[in-house]
Amino acid sequence: MSSRHHHLDEDDVRSRPGRSKSRPRSKDRPAHEGRVPGFVVAVDRGRFTVVVDEGADTEREVYAIKARELGRKGVLVGDRVGLVGDVSGAVDTLARLVAVDPRSSLLRRSVDDTDDNERAIVANAEQVLIVQALADPVPRLRFIDRCIVAALDQGIRPIVVLTKSDLASDEEIRKTLNAMDIDIYTTRRDGDVSELADALTDKISVVIGHSGVGKSTLVNKLVPTADRLTGDVNDVTGRGRHTSTSAVALELPDGGWIIDTPGVRSFGLGHIDVDKLITFFPELEEGTERCPRACSHIEEECGLDAWIEEMNILPSRLDSLRRLTHSLQAGD
Repeated sequence: MSSRHHHLDEDDVRSRPGRSKSRPRSKDRPAHEGRVPGFVVAVDRGRFTVVVDEGADTEREVYAIKARELGRKGVLVGDRVGLVGDVSGAVDTLARLVAVDPRSSLLRRSVDDTDDNERAIVANAEQVLIVQALADPVPRLRFIDRCIVAALDQGIRPIVVLTKSDLASDEEIRKTLNAMDIDIYTTRRDGDVSELADALTDKISVVIGHSGVGKSTLVNKLVPTADRLTGDVNDVTGRGRHTSTSAVALELPDGGWIIDTPGVRSFGLGHIDVDKLITFFPELEEGTERCPRACSHIEEECGLDAWIEEMNILPSRLDSLRRLTHSLQAGD
């Protein structure tokens, strides 16, 4: 039986009633009629940068603090929120953030596969750009797989972006990933990114990758006014100039948003049900009818070995499924 603890969302945690004899708190929180809708583009130590009048001539950034009645409810980059108070965006003004709209998705990770404590990354992303360099540093296929699983779990479209193709070929990694029917874009350090830009227009996309893979360089090409810092980071020691310290949403020139995130060293899937993994490998799921009952696909009796040979599926796909399964089972 699994010993995995159910993860409580912040909204599931109830506050203890106060011990004082003060008037009991009303269940009906203030409606805040006339609140102004906004889109959170940055979060910094309890201060939120929110864009209001998005897409209009009056579009502006407003700084806000969270209203007390929101309690422990977290606010993330990508959230759609409601503001009251001074929403002029004038210098030295602060609005109050009083509502967070229901999220269409929540991209999250754990530190490792044995950790049930989730780290929310962004809200409401429609696409995730999984950025890997073809060289310097070398691509990590397992990291790509993990990001794909986390995205598909939330109904987010995964897109793989391979950078630095002037240093190495993308042939092998494309061959490995093609079985999953995922869009793959290859870029050069001095190349054009217009095709990728078209895929991002009018969407909310988040960029995920290790430090040093060229995320910030890519973002600067997609958003010329972004001026994201770039710098090389040693792949072994992790030392160097880490280019992004917190997530930030940047408006794309032709509409939509791209959310740049800090480089991550790992992408744990402690929050993913191990039995759900097979559904993210559709080319393998078709062959599970040949498996014994309750097969976890890592036993010798698993029918997928014969299936991939018969269907000419790359063994690396089954290897990825089994590596992820082993890793997640260690967290049970």
